[in-house]
Amino acid sequence: MPKAAVSGEHSEAQAHTVAGLVTRFDRRPGGRWPGGWWIRTEIDIQLGDELFRPDLAGWRRENLPERPRGRPITVRPDWICEILSPSNEDTDRVDKLQSYFQAGVPHYWLANPIEKVLEVYRRTDVAYALVLTAKSGQTVRAEPFDAVELRVDELFGADPEDD
Repeated sequence: MPKAAVSGEHSEAQAHTVAGLVTRFDRRPGGRWPGGWWIRTEIDIQLGDELFRPDLAGWRRENLPERPRGRPITVRPDWICEILSPSNEDTDRVDKLQSYFQAGVPHYWLANPIEKVLEVYRRTDVAYALVLTAKSGQTVRAEPFDAVELRVDELFGADPEDD
């Protein structure tokens, strides 16, 4: 399943979203940051008969006590984030959204590095519900990482503020 080459904006958004979340969440619970997650990039995930390689994926440690290992990971993630590119936007917005919903993924983010817009979806019984749309200049609490505030600009590459 080769992926198309990504743009500098895509790569930057992926790296900075990871940086903003890993420090606070990819750790044991307790202490200064909430923790309680495993967060990975470009990892193969088997969902039913389909194989995916999302830009970012995360598992709550309560659902996956041991760090994700091997290939593919067969445990459904609790969160997936796709970084939009003009060449894959329809796939991420329609095909993957439908597949992730059918597989039961509770949270789905779409990050648009050109427009600097973050869309946060929560799975309901019938569809994904858009629960947050945020743009450059805003600070938000984005599910499922709403225990901390995230600056949208930082997700898309702005220098972080000192914590």
